[in-house]
Amino acid sequence: MSDSKHAPLSRRRVFAGAGAASALAGVAALVSRSEPAEVVAEAAKPAPEAGGGYQLTDHVKRYYQTAKV
Repeated sequence: MSDSKHAPLSRRRVFAGAGAASALAGVAALVSRSEPAEVVAEAAKPAPEAGGGYQLTDHVKRYYQTAKV
């Protein structure tokens, strides 16, 4: 008989390993296909001299639309 110090392979371990391997393969496939995205930065507007900084932007308008009761 062989003196194996390894735990017997359980069904749970096999399925966990298969799931992890398939997830890694999926990520590798997506990463290899994707093209690097070009970062487009908008020029920041200078801060007002008199303080304040609230600006009614599209993002703020959208928030107010969703927050209406």
